[in-house]
Amino acid sequence: MTKKQTKARSRRGLQVITLCISTTMVLMLLGMVVFFVLSARNLSAHMKENLTVTVMLKDSVSVNDAHLLCRDLYHRPYAHNIDYISKEQAQREQVKELGSDPSEFLGFNPFPATLEIQLNADYACRDSLTWIAKEIKKDTRVSDLAYMEDLMDKVNLNLSRISIVLLVLAILLTFVSFSLISNTVRLSVYARRFVIHTMKLVGASWSFIRWPFLRQAMIIGVIAAILAIAILGAGIYGLYLTEPGILEIVTWEVMVLTVAAVLLFGIVITALCAWLAVNKFLHMRAGELYKI
Repeated sequence: MTKKQTKARSRRGLQVITLCISTTMVLMLLGMVVFFVLSARNLSAHMKENLTVTVMLKDSVSVNDAHLLCRDLYHRPYAHNIDYISKEQAQREQVKELGSDPSEFLGFNPFPATLEIQLNADYACRDSLTWIAKEIKKDTRVSDLAYMEDLMDKVNLNLSRISIVLLVLAILLTFVSFSLISNTVRLSVYARRFVIHTMKLVGASWSFIRWPFLRQAMIIGVIAAILAIAILGAGIYGLYLTEPGILEIVTWEVMVLTVAAVLLFGIVITALCAWLAVNKFLHMRAGELYKI
């Protein structure tokens, strides 16, 4: 093997390594955006399902009647979880909060039994709460109902803003990543433009010429995706060690979809960039190859 061939192979190997590293970095950013978008959706549902509607029961309602009401409400599509708090439990909790017992000078327990209803995320909005409140208040066992409407509106508004920001960021980052990978792939193909032209001259079909470049690009895309997934996985594991409760938001579904998205991006973007770059040189004449 001549020194010229050795030098050409070394240069080509360096180009492959450079493409792999740059693609890995871009896929990491894309993976982070996908991860945060999916996690934001789960966070939105988690926050909405922690917003509580408090149903106050009449003093005449017995424990059995309260449990029957719980059972009835559980069959409603909007109920995610229901906790029954008896008058005695409510009194103990308020004494612990206030540091004094109002029943000592009132002569009776002023705290009503309540049901704490956590709604399904799809129903945690102003419109749904309006008809839910009307439906619950129709029950003769209910004396009143309360929920933090302003807080719910603020949560929904902030979550909507975050979703829009993440969506715009995902679109911009996809465009930028495609441009970066495209430029890197184009440089790699540019170094072999005369090989492409020579294969054209000997009668090779365009698909035959294109396939080695596509195969190499897809292999690099897979390797870069695996590296990006490994780095992202290490980051998620570190986050779990710091805050184990994060698994309520970062579910297996989020992780599987993130891995699939990174792998798909890695293969599709690199293959598409290689296709476009090779086609560009396939359409050029011999004289044009010397001018670029």
